[in-house]
Amino acid sequence: MANRFVLNETSYHGAGAIQEIATEAKNRGFQKAFVCSDPDLIKFGVTKKVLDVLEEARLAYEVYSNIKPNPTIENVQTGVEAYKKSGADYLIAIGGGSSMDTAKAIGIIMNNPEFEDVVSLEGVAPTKNKSVPIFAVPTTAGTAAEVTINYVITDAAKNRKMVCVDPKDIPVVAFVDSDMMSSMPKGLTAATGMDALTHAIEGYITAGAWELSDMFHLKAIEIIARSLRGAVDNTKEGREDMALGQYIAGMGFSNVGLGIVHSMAHPLGALYDTPHGVANAIILPTVMEYNAEATGEKYREIARAMGVTGVDAMTQEQYRKAAIDAVKQLSKDVGIPENLKEIVKKEDIPFLAQSAYDDACRPGNPKETSVADITKLYESLI
Repeated sequence: MANRFVLNETSYHGAGAIQEIATEAKNRGFQKAFVCSDPDLIKFGVTKKVLDVLEEARLAYEVYSNIKPNPTIENVQTGVEAYKKSGADYLIAIGGGSSMDTAKAIGIIMNNPEFEDVVSLEGVAPTKNKSVPIFAVPTTAGTAAEVTINYVITDAAKNRKMVCVDPKDIPVVAFVDSDMMSSMPKGLTAATGMDALTHAIEGYITAGAWELSDMFHLKAIEIIARSLRGAVDNTKEGREDMALGQYIAGMGFSNVGLGIVHSMAHPLGALYDTPHGVANAIILPTVMEYNAEATGEKYREIARAMGVTGVDAMTQEQYRKAAIDAVKQLSKDVGIPENLKEIVKKEDIPFLAQSAYDDACRPGNPKETSVADITKLYESLI
């Protein structure tokens, strides 16, 4: 069986990368941008950095900001209607996963109107046409939505997140500019950074992993482990490294899948509006312990990439513990809570466990699991 790898047509990296938006838009003959960005980014002037580039180049645009932190079906559907009226011919997504996920869903539905209910996009939908072209500008160093074929939309009526996987939705151009991330507060920097680490570790041990994806994931773990603390302290080097590290993680996991850390985190976002990165960070060490027996020698390489020394002299039990302990320490150092006690209500666990089992990320887990197993994992965290 052939292994498929899907990446952006083009990506720009480094401070000032957003200046290339005008060049790309003109070279592609685009006339008007439909800019998806959330209200906070507009309020604090982050979105304006891109709008200034468009205005200086005399490129037309319209802004759409009805986007929640966990975007809903309603956010997508009102976006589709606004896009139809706008006369735009491409999308610019500015933000974290929420803005990009909304833009991906809008872009897919515009060229595949039979999926306008949004619900039918869940899983691997049989879309026929590529999305409206998307330019992606991340403002967080974590989701890597600018380079993935995934997006997540919340079905608010059912308190559940729908994971959608479609190679036709990947942004044509990504502009990974660390200057766009410099205004992130410490808490968000920590949460999105741990989300990126979760992508790298889950992608490295997922059932679909192979040599090419392993290369990306190990490098991503190495970069994130050395730079996240600095990024939380807002150092220039830390920000730049995290911008690259999270993108590299996205290059990998988008093509091979994830596991039950993500499938357990998704219901927390849907039911409690828990920030996705926080949920992942809390759950990751516990699931790493659960999965250890199914990972062969991979935890040794995770420990090495996390900066642990002397791993070659360790027993399997020792290097597995070392890898998990290194993740726990990084999470603690950047201020992530240690458990779900302040988030999860015990009576909700049956619903959460079933939702996690039904989640599209669950089949990628390296160890076979069950609703009962997931129930025990949630219970151990409260």
